[in-house]
Amino acid sequence: MLHHKKEDESKAGNLTYYAKEQFECPVCKTKFKKEELHQGGGRLIAADLTDELHRTYTPSVKYGEVIPLLYQVVVCPKCYYASFPGDFRLPSSAVIAKLFESTQNRYSSMHKLFSKLDFSDARTICEGAASYYLAIMCYSVFDKKFSPTVKQAICSLRAAWLFKTLDEKKPGENFKYISDLFYEKAMFLYRKALFNEQKGREIMSSAKNLGPDTDKNYGYDGVLYLQALLLYKYGYRDDPERRAKELERQKSTLAKMFGLGKTSKEKPGPLLDLARALYDNLKAELQTDD
Repeated sequence: MLHHKKEDESKAGNLTYYAKEQFECPVCKTKFKKEELHQGGGRLIAADLTDELHRTYTPSVKYGEVIPLLYQVVVCPKCYYASFPGDFRLPSSAVIAKLFESTQNRYSSMHKLFSKLDFSDARTICEGAASYYLAIMCYSVFDKKFSPTVKQAICSLRAAWLFKTLDEKKPGENFKYISDLFYEKAMFLYRKALFNEQKGREIMSSAKNLGPDTDKNYGYDGVLYLQALLLYKYGYRDDPERRAKELERQKSTLAKMFGLGKTSKEKPGPLLDLARALYDNLKAELQTDD
């Protein structure tokens, strides 16, 4: 078990507040309020965009480190049911029954990672990372009309980012290993989401914001790009032949993205620049393998 103490939340009162609207958990009927991040006031100072479309922020003198990702998932503090806010109250009775039956599994999965979690108090990075893991588990039983697979993919990528941050703050506690597992899970889920979409089994339209981060919606092309990037970083390292075939396929997909060529709302400039850089990396590796 990985032990942790809550990070210093002395600035939490300035950073966050509890929304007036009350949530009632459809699984266990617990009533609670969601912690929200205050907007404006110089709290968020945007910094670099990573190749994973992850927006970083520069800590401010007044507020210190601010991580918007921590507050995006609603989590029942009692039974650990978790989802994005727009989905929280909507599961069918059959799904609620499954979520109720899996409550103990959610508890045990969290306790394997953290000695203590408290979703009724100000969130730390630990609660933030845990919230996405819980959402992945809960979306596994959601109806297809909610686009659960791509939401699980987004949650997996965000969990990877937050566990990576935990590793930077608490080296030697296996958080790097957990982060890598979530990156691999994200690779699998983005691939599955695209396959389901293309086969008409589960469309992504219910996921109104495909992120992957909170600052911008990169849409369907962002999903295509991330699938290719994650495969390049994590895919089939122990099977060179299969890896080469998959990279060739991803290179072809990225080439189609370039064919559009123009920056628009659907194709933000940074995404094309990153896709072009990834295309060059794929091309270089495939040429090396020849």
